[in-house]
Amino acid sequence: MPNNTLQHAEAPTYRVVTYGCQMNVHDSERIAGLLEEAGYVPDPRTDTLAPADVVVFNTCAVRENADNRLYGTLGHMASVKSANPGMQLAVGGCMAQKDKDAVVARAPWVDVVFGTHNVGSLPALLKRARHNATAQVEIEESLITFPSNLPTRRDSAYSAWVSISVGCNNTCTYCIVPSLRGKEIDRPPADIVAEVQSLVDEGIQEITLLGQNVNSYGMSFADSQRPRNRQAFSELLRACGEIPGLERLKFTSPHPAQFTEDVVLAMAETPAVCPQLHMPLQSGSDRILRSMRRSYRQQRFLNIVDNVRHYMPDAAITTDIIVGFPGETEEDFQETLNVVEKVRFSSAYTFQYSPRPGTPAAEMEDQIPADVVQERYDRLIALQERITLEENQKLIGSTQELLVTAHDGRKNNATHRRSGRTRCGRLVHFTHRGSETVRPGDCVTVSITGAAPHHLLADNGVLSVRHTQAGDNYEAGIQPQVKPVGVGLGIPTFRTLADEK
Repeated sequence: MPNNTLQHAEAPTYRVVTYGCQMNVHDSERIAGLLEEAGYVPDPRTDTLAPADVVVFNTCAVRENADNRLYGTLGHMASVKSANPGMQLAVGGCMAQKDKDAVVARAPWVDVVFGTHNVGSLPALLKRARHNATAQVEIEESLITFPSNLPTRRDSAYSAWVSISVGCNNTCTYCIVPSLRGKEIDRPPADIVAEVQSLVDEGIQEITLLGQNVNSYGMSFADSQRPRNRQAFSELLRACGEIPGLERLKFTSPHPAQFTEDVVLAMAETPAVCPQLHMPLQSGSDRILRSMRRSYRQQRFLNIVDNVRHYMPDAAITTDIIVGFPGETEEDFQETLNVVEKVRFSSAYTFQYSPRPGTPAAEMEDQIPADVVQERYDRLIALQERITLEENQKLIGSTQELLVTAHDGRKNNATHRRSGRTRCGRLVHFTHRGSETVRPGDCVTVSITGAAPHHLLADNGVLSVRHTQAGDNYEAGIQPQVKPVGVGLGIPTFRTLADEK
């Protein structure tokens, strides 16, 4: 392995390529923060295969195609690295945690492999690999540093992830996450509230609380002396909701088995909490749910939905669904379709079952043939898209407040539209004909004029524009960066893009 660096007069560059879930996005912001603290600057190019001094692949291992995608990309990177002596490649995240030394065995041009538990080791591992001219593989089996305590380069001037826990205590038979992320560890609530407060003070309007299973928060505090608290998550929602200036509070993936009345009430009674809920179903069949070890049944799930809609009639409910779990019959699949029809999800993340080595489901008999899985999957997609379109059409003529976003409109330049998100997370493409500037981070009100399965349209212009500090920051090229202060707390500071030149 060459130990010379890419030759340029400026500071060394880095790029982080992220695969997978929101937790990986959260970790990638920490990886970027660590590298910038070590003297690197972001490479402005978005092409994965473009050279930089350091390219980090933060990986997912939930599905088999994630493995294939990564190793395919690493194969292409071999020639890129060969043409750029001194370039370093690092692989982190769940796949690194799973494959360990196998990453270097399959891609010997990789310089560093690090796991989910030691993200903070990356700069030292890169330095060691360059000095020793040999690959460095360091995988810890338990958490070294809570990721939120690491330096952070936030990607957005108007929204932010705030992690409340890492790991998961559930034993779903299809899921590899517990073995890769470890048992759940919860941050102290004061640290979380302080981080949210600091972000809001700097103009962040939208906070998403992040965890593998957020509604089990309070049962596995990092401080073993802190008593368990089954209502800790609802208390956290209310505490964050009291922070002046926080306009949108969201959270990821609660588990139906632990979803309680106090959380529903906290959502309904806290104005900052958005009427949006992601509630993973996985299957509508009680028999399959039992085989998945999901610890709830169809009726329990439907009762939760009914309760949420009792208090929040307009709540947008999204879900996860797995098609083709081992042993799934046509009757089982029909139960899933029945639940989808009853609940009328605003959208669904749908997956064809992928056996993951080391999970109980991978060893089960009655694996479903691929053609059967595909046919069922196509039916599910058709049903969900019909429902999503019908629900979106009900919003035509309604007035919606949008948080203007930066990257949601792939065709915006061609259609002369901008994009934003409603409080319940729906994507709206809108026209803006006024003289008043509209920036990402600003808020606009629009009247919905059209609907499609995956977005809404507002083509009569904006009714009003509200400029925000987040919009000011975006326009000025100011990005939030979290610098940890004290135990478990990151205090955001800001720097301009000019500081990076």
